[in-house]
Amino acid sequence: MAEIEREAMEYDVVIVGAGPAGLSAAIRLKQLDADLTVVVLEKGSEVGAHILSGAVLDPSGLDALMPDWRDRGAPITVPVREDNFYMLGEAGQIRIPNWPMPPLMNNHGNYIVSMGNVCRWMAEQAEALGVEIFPGMSCSELVYGETGRVKGVVAGVFGLEPDGSIGPNTEPGMELHGKYVFLSEGVRGSLAKEVMAKYDLSKGKEPQKFGLGMKEIWEIDPDKHKEGTVTHTMGWPLGKEAGGGSFIYHLDNNQVYVGFVVHLNYKNPHLYPYMEFQRFKHHPMVAELLKGGKRVAYGARAISEGGYQSMPKMVAPGVVLLGCSVGMVNVPRIKGNHNAMLSGKAAAEAAHAAIAGGRAGDELAAYEADVRGGAIGRDLKKVRNVKPLWSRYGLVASLVGGGLDMWTNTVGFSVFGTLGHGKTDADATEEASKHTPIDYPKPDGTLSFDRLTNVSFAMTNHEESQPAHLHLKDASIPVAVNLPKFAGPSARYCPAGVYEFVEEEGKDTRFVINFQNCVHCKTCDIKDPSQNINWTVPQGGDGPNYPNM
Repeated sequence: MAEIEREAMEYDVVIVGAGPAGLSAAIRLKQLDADLTVVVLEKGSEVGAHILSGAVLDPSGLDALMPDWRDRGAPITVPVREDNFYMLGEAGQIRIPNWPMPPLMNNHGNYIVSMGNVCRWMAEQAEALGVEIFPGMSCSELVYGETGRVKGVVAGVFGLEPDGSIGPNTEPGMELHGKYVFLSEGVRGSLAKEVMAKYDLSKGKEPQKFGLGMKEIWEIDPDKHKEGTVTHTMGWPLGKEAGGGSFIYHLDNNQVYVGFVVHLNYKNPHLYPYMEFQRFKHHPMVAELLKGGKRVAYGARAISEGGYQSMPKMVAPGVVLLGCSVGMVNVPRIKGNHNAMLSGKAAAEAAHAAIAGGRAGDELAAYEADVRGGAIGRDLKKVRNVKPLWSRYGLVASLVGGGLDMWTNTVGFSVFGTLGHGKTDADATEEASKHTPIDYPKPDGTLSFDRLTNVSFAMTNHEESQPAHLHLKDASIPVAVNLPKFAGPSARYCPAGVYEFVEEEGKDTRFVINFQNCVHCKTCDIKDPSQNINWTVPQGGDGPNYPNM
């Protein structure tokens, strides 16, 4: 669409994504200088519509940004009162005591929250400071300056024809230019991916690793509800097939968050993460909790799990990567929101100093130094070996070895040094012939649900006349390669039923992309064994509409 002439608007800082990182950056910029012009562009229909997280929030990031957040009415009101860890077998469970765990695993002082609602509240705080926030504005392209630096983004393109061409109803959008551009798109954002490739930001780093997190909100029997209770499980039903585990968080109003994470480095292409989640709810401990309750929401998203050794270079000329665009999740703690907030704050401080010094469009090296040498780097360095130990040696070894490593890291050294991750999650996928298909029980419609029914509870919607935002690099590969070699894994790894192989009598098998179902989790972009699927943004406002995720 280079032939289109667009209007341009100039800002000091352009921020892509109204998540905890982007909003923290916007707030901090205005705290430092009320005269700075700051804009936040959000692809969801409203702030929070695309936010999905566990979430048990470590408030340290918010404490650093807005120490008076309690007085400001933040929707952070359910403190963690009880912390449980279980190892599950098919018919029972063993409680893992809390005392052997390193202090960093303690949830005392943390809160069970809806990060969607926290972000909605943060947006109110930002707007009160003068930040301009535009929801429903997908950023589809980067704008480069004459020197090759990133100088802005294209946002608000609507009404393209199904083939991507310009039609009579096309709105070309506009360019938003900034002295600096902050990318806080979340995991595997399309613009961040372009920046990392263009400037080779992952050179010398370990490959990023990912998990797929799926979550339902349940309203349960008040007699079973224990506000403030946090439960994590490992083991069944995944067993040796994959790494991962579950979370069950009791928030207020007799609601619980029920979630399941599958690490995407699994080898068996027959594995069906969504069905593993549904099967998990039939464990006696979980089934008893949910009995008589009802599911009221569903969603899914990828989680960055590579940690300290997988963080790419975070800066390039004119642009910085924030939060999950870098990968700042502390995997054993299952927490990243605090680090996302701290990254936004650090980027804002670096940009403010640069602009005050008359600079623009250069690399904000001070931001990267702050992240790696400050609280974020310290948080992630302590746990850097847990994920690679789990990937190499399995669950038990990671519990023992990872626990030992976290304990020794509390006094500043590691018995393992820094372990590498090796393969990407796509490369970890093995040929189907090496594995046995997995027979999953049929959902019962009470505890477990078929995928498309559950997707309706994500309230996702895409204008069907627009171009598909999921692009195949080679349209022949799904049927010619992925189906015979890997048993067509896209039909299973997608938690929203976007991909299917359709067989019609007397006709060749067709690969169908139901992009209307997409919940923007990015798993296909990550796990496709041929790396043939490229996730990009649909037009603004499309996608899931999460209420309280």
